[in-house]
Amino acid sequence: MLRLAAKRILQGGRLGSPEAQSPAVLSLPRMYHERVVDHYDNPRNVGTFDKNDPTIGTGLVGAPACGDVMKLQIKVDDSTGKIVDACFKTFGCGSAIASSSVATEWVKGKQMEEVLTIKNTEIAKHLSLPPVKLHCSMLAEDAIKAAVKDYQTKQTKKAGSTEASPAEKAVDA
Repeated sequence: MLRLAAKRILQGGRLGSPEAQSPAVLSLPRMYHERVVDHYDNPRNVGTFDKNDPTIGTGLVGAPACGDVMKLQIKVDDSTGKIVDACFKTFGCGSAIASSSVATEWVKGKQMEEVLTIKNTEIAKHLSLPPVKLHCSMLAEDAIKAAVKDYQTKQTKKAGSTEASPAEKAVDA
């Protein structure tokens, strides 16, 4: 039907035909870039880690305007500070799922400071996201930052609990 409508518009239609008398409404389908389709059809690193594990950082972000929710988790090697694994679960459109999938691929094997430099514009450019879908790449960037912050918070608490409290230090003295 779309081909027929396009053909009539391009050929000018036939005078006197019902199509020529009524205004033609042509709605072209929005096409996703092949990378978006690939990451949507074959998402990488889907899953979850134990959020209570001190080597895991969890970032949970959402966009109320569109209803997308993204959970991205990173597993960090304490001795090297490198992200050794990452996974995600996303409730949302194909662009949100693709952005999550790309984000998990990009953070693996990198240092914590390095992943904080990943920008939503890089993800959007890689996936060729249209302007109306840029919020998906923004969610991915926010999820990365939230996961790193969660990991750092756990490490701070862990370091604080391994140090002796002032009362314990007084007892030992």
